[in-house]
Amino acid sequence: MIKGKKIVVVLPAYNAEKTLEKTYNEIPFEIVDDVILVDDRSHDKTVEKGIEIGIKHIVRHEINTGYGGNQKSCYNKALELGADIVVMLHPDYQYTPKLIHSMVYLIANDLYQVVLGSRILGNGALRGGMPLYKYVFNRFLTLSQNIIIGAKLSEYHTGYRAFSKEVLETINYEANSNDFVFDNQMLSQILFAGYEIAEITCPTKYFDEASSINFKRSMKYGFGVLGTSFRHRFQKWGLASYSIYKRRN
Repeated sequence: MIKGKKIVVVLPAYNAEKTLEKTYNEIPFEIVDDVILVDDRSHDKTVEKGIEIGIKHIVRHEINTGYGGNQKSCYNKALELGADIVVMLHPDYQYTPKLIHSMVYLIANDLYQVVLGSRILGNGALRGGMPLYKYVFNRFLTLSQNIIIGAKLSEYHTGYRAFSKEVLETINYEANSNDFVFDNQMLSQILFAGYEIAEITCPTKYFDEASSINFKRSMKYGFGVLGTSFRHRFQKWGLASYSIYKRRN
């Protein structure tokens, strides 16, 4: 805990057997109270590895629900356990758990309700092995989104995020897609609800075992991102009404 606030790390996993233990071992348990592993019907021994290394809270999907569906289970379980701050960390070791301290302190001290680990601040993305086409794609989409939505983020596409309980209990993340665009919809909801987002520089690592999506899926994601941005703008202008922007409470 920090300042009496319970901190829970959620690990949305799919075929993470080879990297799960390394990720888990770097989590700062001097401040983290619980870890939740949600396995989205992996084909390897992710669940068995989770049990072996001592993860107490494991949710196993009977069918593959997708990246967004996995996160829905993560946040629902974290709120069920009474989390005050939830950190979403990929168990593929692409993002370092060593930044958890910095991310959660900003929320625990009531400075921000949402913190992102940005690969674009600084020079960590390309140095960490991000493919050039993905870097260019990331920059183009982020610029487009900032213009359409009216925000000033360095990156909308990081998978390293921390949220306050208030945010997760306010935004309607259950209405979001079960696919990769879930991440983007969630940030759109957060900005639409009026929350400020902090970003910290985050190094990243690209290697064979790290999760990644292929070019075809990247294109689908890109169109989904732009669609989300335009829906955000249309909702702001009162030209349309979308269920994802309805508050939960």
